[in-house]
Amino acid sequence: MSAFENALKAYITATNTHRFEEVEKCLHPHAVYWFTDETCTTMEQIRAYFEHAWNTVQGEIYSAHNVYWLTTGDDNATCIYTFHYEGIMNGKHVTGSGRATNVFTKVKHGEWLLIHEHLSAPSERK
Repeated sequence: MSAFENALKAYITATNTHRFEEVEKCLHPHAVYWFTDETCTTMEQIRAYFEHAWNTVQGEIYSAHNVYWLTTGDDNATCIYTFHYEGIMNGKHVTGSGRATNVFTKVKHGEWLLIHEHLSAPSERK
């Protein structure tokens, strides 16, 4: 598995800890997120969005399926995938999915960090 593929795996794992301190380790300091309903351009905004999502869907499990790497280079890599989530919302089990684009960049010491994520609107909750 390549370093950028490992970076995506680490990011998904960190997301499922529901601890932003773990997610932040995977993020470039200048990361930008385009969510369906909001753009986040600071780490504080990104943290608030993640924490709100985790409070809305308790015990959420996030996963990436059909990952396709559009570009891979010495210093950056871009992938698209279908994301899935499930958890408990308002006392009921919910699931959903949508489309994601992730851009990773290599920084000092060969570490790969997420610099951009764009998520499309998830499908209707069940």
